[in-house]
Amino acid sequence: MNQDYETGREKIIILEKGKRGILRILFGRTTIVFFLLLIQIFLLVLCFGYLNSYSVYIFGAYTALGYIVVIYILNRRGEPAFQLTWIVIVMILPVFGVLLYLFVKTQIGTRLLNRRIKDLEKRTRDYSRQDEKVYQQLKEENRGVANLTSYILNSAGFPVYNNTTVKYFPIGEEMLETMLNELEKAEKFIFLEYFIVEEGYMWGRILEVLLRKAKEGVEVRFMYDGLCSLAILPYNYPKKIEKLGIRCKMFSPIKPALSTHQNNRDHRKILVIDGHTAFTGGINLADEYINKKIRFGHWKDTGIMLKGDGVRSFTLMFLQMWNINERKEEYSKYLDVELPIYKEASGYVMPYGDSPLDEEIVGELVYMDIINRAEEYVHIMTPYLILDYELIMALTFAAKKE
Repeated sequence: MNQDYETGREKIIILEKGKRGILRILFGRTTIVFFLLLIQIFLLVLCFGYLNSYSVYIFGAYTALGYIVVIYILNRRGEPAFQLTWIVIVMILPVFGVLLYLFVKTQIGTRLLNRRIKDLEKRTRDYSRQDEKVYQQLKEENRGVANLTSYILNSAGFPVYNNTTVKYFPIGEEMLETMLNELEKAEKFIFLEYFIVEEGYMWGRILEVLLRKAKEGVEVRFMYDGLCSLAILPYNYPKKIEKLGIRCKMFSPIKPALSTHQNNRDHRKILVIDGHTAFTGGINLADEYINKKIRFGHWKDTGIMLKGDGVRSFTLMFLQMWNINERKEEYSKYLDVELPIYKEASGYVMPYGDSPLDEEIVGELVYMDIINRAEEYVHIMTPYLILDYELIMALTFAAKKE
């Protein structure tokens, strides 16, 4: 079934299935970006060829510079495995290695992004203060866990909450129906932030509710990662969505320029409704996540729904990312929400975000603490199992303690 959503002269068509023609592949944005990147690489190769007559002097200079770079790497704070990799590259390939290191480490776009994130964290610090009563209660129950929450608060800026219920969804199909039911209840605002969004059955059903809610006066904001602009969604998709009454942004769109800034992706999956309900997990807004489309066999991803005080951190995470290039936002309007007492709530929740641009590996350290603190079992399910030396040692040590 095809669903058409029209506003004026603009029309967005949500397709369950569609075939891309050969012309779209040849002249699509992905092909153009790839072609322009090849041109830049070709020009770099020509420059190297032109300088070949001065190779002896250039090689000597870069060898000396290579030693300086190695000393700099050794004295820099960072992951030892990454440091060793860079040292090997620089020493084996002095010219290319030094240029590559300088190219990666002097990216203006990444530095600016990191500066904006830190600035936003400072400006919103007052909205993420810890409720001392909750912390002291947790501290009396479990001092070790309280210490972990204190670390996350000081390093990432997110507090621990009680009065929050959590529902687990073992598969995307179950989560979608609950998401739709909760979206229908929205009265004030809806925030969506996703890594992958693709036209189809899942996004079509959600968009249908969003459009209806927007017409009812509910504020709807939708943000997705710019990687979608390569092959999944049209580059001008935000403008089309905006004309339908939904505020829309694309985070870090892919551009035809050689830059490590292209690797700055927003991999989060967050849905916030009226500040009292939030969804997160590994489920994106695409049909393979609910097994309406088969790509790699049966798709298994999980998610959770939170209701209560803990939703505040998800609201803050969304607003921080939304305002990465803006300075005006009425944060209290969305964060200072009166919530009921959830009698069925038990335990504590601590939603948090971690930036890859700073030098603090909050996420990994939290996992390490959980593994080291485990007494009976540790269950892990992830689509991306890339273990560094420290995690391997933590897991094997935990297994040996049985």
